[in-house]
Amino acid sequence: MAKNKTAYVCSECGAAFSRWQGQCGECKEWNTITEVRLGSVTPGKGARYGGYAGAVGSQVQTLAEIATTEIPRFSSGFKELDRVLGGGVVPGSAVLIGGSPGAGKSTLLLQTMCGLAERMKTLYVTGEESLQQVAMRANRLGLPTDKLRMLSETSVEQICLIAQQEQPQLMVIDSIQVMHVADVQSAPGSVSQVREAAALLTRYAKQNHVAIFMVGHVTKDGTLAGPKVLEHCIDCSIMLDGGHDSRFRTLRSHKNRFGAVNELGVFAMTGQGMKEVSNPSAIFLSRGEEQAPGSIVMVIWEGTRPLLVELQALVDYSQLSNPRRVAVGMDHNRLAMLLAVLHRHGGLQMADQDVFINVVGGVKVEETSADLALLLAMVSSFRDQALPKDLVVFGEVGLSGEIRPVPSGQERLQEAVKHGFRRAIVPHANAPKHAIEGMEVVPVKKLADALEAL
Repeated sequence: MAKNKTAYVCSECGAAFSRWQGQCGECKEWNTITEVRLGSVTPGKGARYGGYAGAVGSQVQTLAEIATTEIPRFSSGFKELDRVLGGGVVPGSAVLIGGSPGAGKSTLLLQTMCGLAERMKTLYVTGEESLQQVAMRANRLGLPTDKLRMLSETSVEQICLIAQQEQPQLMVIDSIQVMHVADVQSAPGSVSQVREAAALLTRYAKQNHVAIFMVGHVTKDGTLAGPKVLEHCIDCSIMLDGGHDSRFRTLRSHKNRFGAVNELGVFAMTGQGMKEVSNPSAIFLSRGEEQAPGSIVMVIWEGTRPLLVELQALVDYSQLSNPRRVAVGMDHNRLAMLLAVLHRHGGLQMADQDVFINVVGGVKVEETSADLALLLAMVSSFRDQALPKDLVVFGEVGLSGEIRPVPSGQERLQEAVKHGFRRAIVPHANAPKHAIEGMEVVPVKKLADALEAL
């Protein structure tokens, strides 16, 4: 007689346990462990091997015997989306796209599917909205609606059966949190349902060579809802971010088996849907006529391209016994470290000052090339002296005050020249071997050298 195997999985970190407990032993979160059904195992000859005694037909090959052919891709119709996916959509891949409510996930996928339906077979499966709601949005955006095939269904088994009849090349599941599998007894949206539904859809994509886009919800802290095993079983995980007060949306890849991670695509939400932004640096550099103290432009590297972003710092005398340190778009711990470096190696004491840091445009800077720009912006605000408007800065700062090099320094300088910058303060190791026409490059080795260069 078959018996069901169950495990207890943490919804935050994905750790598995043999029994339920109140606190996860890995991430230390409370009340995040839920029961997950792993499937049934028939006792018998192969039970002690995990029920895989009948799995025959596979053979072992050496790495040299495996044929390496170029993976065929097709364009989604959006260059920014293709960039984030690594060059286009790969047949047979499972892509998970997440984002907060109202970010534009369904709008972006509906525009993509309507465009691709003109040249290939597509299927759009909606579980949250009715077919009339999707049709009303398509008509409002002025999209072609005569070729896209629609289906309103939440049963994963039924979706796979209908897809076998339709034979689409691209399929959208909106969203994975409302899908359910008949064998799992828990409610849709639970850890076990999301895990089993994603695994079943991913298996269907691999076996039938169909590309599947799955829409995922996010939690209150902005992370993808569901267990971490959901991200492990899919091929590509991308996030669509954007505040309600901004019309710009950033699309970033966190995992990609067919391309580079941390690629960034920029879209603008308009009345006609999502529009591509081919030159995002121009958006983040919309500065005022008069240059203010504490404002500086840095060059960060996003995926495979440089991006010019304005960084603002405000240093003011604090009335509190414990001055505030606020960093928006940057790591708070790195700000505290750089303040200590500035005091030790720059001779500037800001222990009695409130320090506020903001990256303009809602960009989140995760690389260390913004260290030097952050220090110079704080010095500019502290001294109440504006920096030159045509100055661009990048470089990593070490704990001993040295300015360390960053990758792709030449490409960063070329991007700055295209946007009209005429002066740059860069690490000495990133100084170009040949002079760049129209730009004065000031290489520095120590933090003191950068302060003198101002």
